[in-house]
Amino acid sequence: MQTVIIVVHLMIVSVLIGAVLLQKSEGGGLGMGGGAGFMSSRGTANLLTRTTAVLAGLFFLTSMALAWLAGVDRKPASILGPAPTTQSQPGGATPVAPPTSGGVLDTLKKVDEQQGQSGPQAPRSQ
Repeated sequence: MQTVIIVVHLMIVSVLIGAVLLQKSEGGGLGMGGGAGFMSSRGTANLLTRTTAVLAGLFFLTSMALAWLAGVDRKPASILGPAPTTQSQPGGATPVAPPTSGGVLDTLKKVDEQQGQSGPQAPRSQ
């Protein structure tokens, strides 16, 4: 399903780029605005404006569909790891067990304690 929407989305994007590039330049910022195109300016303004609006709407819808499909299987994750499975106490409060795996803070504490025992060291030149 997601692959089909991606293919349709890419086709919409390519046609949208073409429709925008075919439109007549209004500003002439580089001194090359205007000129005679291969289509009349009156008929193309309505057609290209409507085509661009429809394609922009379809682009928006396919983008939203792809974002929704990407988040369907996403589950909230904890940065602290899996939740401890303890039985609740009668008061409704659950005790928090300290980490037993030795996280980053525990490792840093052990390294700090080991360095603290040897004392500060002067830098060595080589």
